[in-house]
Order: sequence, then C-alpha cells, then structure tokens
Amino acid sequence: MTTELFYLTLTTLLTGTLWIPYIVNRIAVRGLGEAMGYPDTPKPQSPWAQRLMKAHQNAVENLVVFTALVLVANAMEIGTESTAIASMVYFWMRLAHAVAFTFKIPLVRTFSFFISFGAQMVFVWTLLTA
Repeated sequence: MTTELFYLTLTTLLTGTLWIPYIVNRIAVRGLGEAMGYPDTPKPQSPWAQRLMKAHQNAVENLVVFTALVLVANAMEIGTESTAIASMVYFWMRLAHAVAFTFKIPLVRTFSFFISFGAQMVFVWTLLTA
C-alpha cells in the first residue's frame, strides 16, 4: 500500500467514526428512545456535540475531494514524495481540525483547515503537471 492510500484509509476511518461521540451525547441528553426517534421538539445536544457534528460535515465534504485526488494520482501511478507528505499532512490536519472545531480552538481550526486544503492543492499541482 502506498503512503497516499494508507493516509486516505486513515482519513476515511477518522471521518467514518466522528459521529460516535455526538451520537453518544445525543443518547445521554435525550435518552435512547428519543435519540432513535423523531421528536417534535428535541432537546438540544451539548454545544461541543453540535460543533463536532459540523466538523464531521466538513470532514465528509473534504473527504470527497481528497479521495478523488488520491485515487486519480494512484491510477496514474504518479505518487511522489510531495504527495506522500501531503497525504500525511492532510490526515493530521483533518484530525486537528476536528479537535479544534469541537473544543473551540479558533486559530488551530482555521489553520488546520487551510493547511489541509494546501495538501489537496499539492495533489492538484502534481496531477496537472504530470
């Protein structure tokens, strides 16, 4: 497995499990029955859980782009040291983004988002100049 595919797998695992803490919070706040149903006036979740839901949404949106870039680079067999590093950076910045979003760390949240975007642009540049 290439470094790029390895970090794509880790990023997918991260994105695929971000829902767990906020669902546990939903059950704790609303009870299992209400958490599984569609109450007319649901009790609001904890603020951190609401932020994690937004971080999860953002992670899903960006995973689509990252996945496409990694898979196209892999199909074209044009992985480079730069794309390997970019994939590592992308994963760690997405993890930092989720943590910073959840715990209200504004500068870290913003910088980690832009750095992960930059990692995507490394792939774009590599693909367009191949």
